[in-house]
Amino acid sequence: MLSLLTTLASASSDLDTQELINQLTQQSATSLITSLVAYVLSAIALMKIFEKAGVTAWYAWIPILNSYWLMKIATGNGWLFLLALIPCVGTLIVLILLAVKLAPAFGKGGGMIALLILLPIIAYFILGFGDAQYVGPQ
Repeated sequence: MLSLLTTLASASSDLDTQELINQLTQQSATSLITSLVAYVLSAIALMKIFEKAGVTAWYAWIPILNSYWLMKIATGNGWLFLLALIPCVGTLIVLILLAVKLAPAFGKGGGMIALLILLPIIAYFILGFGDAQYVGPQ
């Protein structure tokens, strides 16, 4: 939405409407493709994490269900993912809580916690396809 407003605000009077629509369509398509690629990559990595934890792998493809099971794997209580519904800070709290609990659940330490916070998709691939073994919530 912010990029839409920025584009509209920066549009000069000599820019015709069709050009503006083309720019907005291109931005939207790029955002959609980027989001889909991120979703597919994270679902593939989560499938391997779920397999290691003994959870049905296809749960990784269902958005709310994968959040529930990822939190359950990390903390033992899957319903904690509902903390993400708290406006503004909820998602940040869940991200940090998940990182702090998920890394020890796979026998990893502080470096993995930092990676889970900063680059979660890469960390999921390392946990899923690496040598990490699921030891349960700590």
